[in-house]
Amino acid sequence: MQLSLAEKKILSDSIRDIKDFPQEGVVFKDITTLLNNKEAYQVLMNHLENRYRSYNLDYIAGIDSRGFIFGAALADRLKIGFVPVRKKGKLPSTTVCEKYELEYGYDEVEIHLDAFPKKDARVLLIDDLLATGGTANAASKLIKNVNANLIEVCFLLNLTFLSGATKIEKHAPVYSILEI
Repeated sequence: MQLSLAEKKILSDSIRDIKDFPQEGVVFKDITTLLNNKEAYQVLMNHLENRYRSYNLDYIAGIDSRGFIFGAALADRLKIGFVPVRKKGKLPSTTVCEKYELEYGYDEVEIHLDAFPKKDARVLLIDDLLATGGTANAASKLIKNVNANLIEVCFLLNLTFLSGATKIEKHAPVYSILEI
């Protein structure tokens, strides 16, 4: 089920641009204005629920931290489990890590080794924004490294001019609700 043009407009109009954040020359896409807009948030969550209802998913994995907001709500609607993909050092039990490259340096994300107790779990990975794809690519590798089946990777926004989807499509199909 596709979003109508009116629904896409509701979503895009609810996301504000913050110029020169976090550094000069960057236009930050602020989703907090979507989250506090009950109509926009409901349009988004209804769309995600309708899209993924028939995917026979076992878990939603959300990337730290905004992926938690959409992922946990969607997991609740689909009556399945939610798994956080966290920045290194934030999970309390045995984890596996994946390093990824930043503009200047490296960072790491991790997941619990036993995050998906169901054998051959079917997993959707979700986050708010796809830019260069480093974090989502690392999260995709983690999901596969713990023997789960990554079915799709979903984003609210895809900054297509940065070509981040090409990294992730090696692991699973990419779905973006809005493209910029």
